[in-house]
Amino acid sequence: MSRTSTLDRILEGGIVAVIRSESPDQLVQVVRALAEGGVTAAEITFTVPDAIEVIRRVRMEMGDSIVLGAGSVLDPETARAALLAGAEYIVGPALNLDVIRLCRRYDKVVMPGAFTPTEVVSAWEAGADVVKIFPSDIGGPSYIKALRGPLPQVRMMPTGGVNLATAEDFLRAGACCLGIGGSLVEPRAVASGDFGRLRDLAGQYSALVRKSRDARGG
Repeated sequence: MSRTSTLDRILEGGIVAVIRSESPDQLVQVVRALAEGGVTAAEITFTVPDAIEVIRRVRMEMGDSIVLGAGSVLDPETARAALLAGAEYIVGPALNLDVIRLCRRYDKVVMPGAFTPTEVVSAWEAGADVVKIFPSDIGGPSYIKALRGPLPQVRMMPTGGVNLATAEDFLRAGACCLGIGGSLVEPRAVASGDFGRLRDLAGQYSALVRKSRDARGG
């Protein structure tokens, strides 16, 4: 899948599920449950044990039915390993210019983390497709709105502090999509294998995105 196609699918869905777990077991089923609920973009973070193998298994079993990424990527070596395993995009908690360069070299979407205006502009100028504003629970939607004022050309994905109560506010503030971790991929539901709960949460978040976009005319 080309970088443009991957980015279009992420933006269309409006949500990137951030998958963290102390155990790699059942994560394919977790991703499947999220997709069945309407969240078709998910990142397997490198805080998950054997993350490379999990990415490989998800890609093998889910194919192109989901947009699969790798998260918590700190360096280009990890990014390349994730891409070779089947990831279509790379997400990082911080700004690493070498990771951006590698993803552009291989025509893959990259979403580096940034927080200050200087970091956001540096990431965008280096070729980031989306800038992950992290941690967004510091500042909240008002901070996204403030950044978007002088930087309307930058696609921003808030991550941290996005939940059912704040999701619409972040979208109204100008977020292009939302990075959602534990409030969507609930640790308790993952640990207990409660895939129905995950499917239900995915449906709720997907409905919020549709509602927000309908209110703003698409």
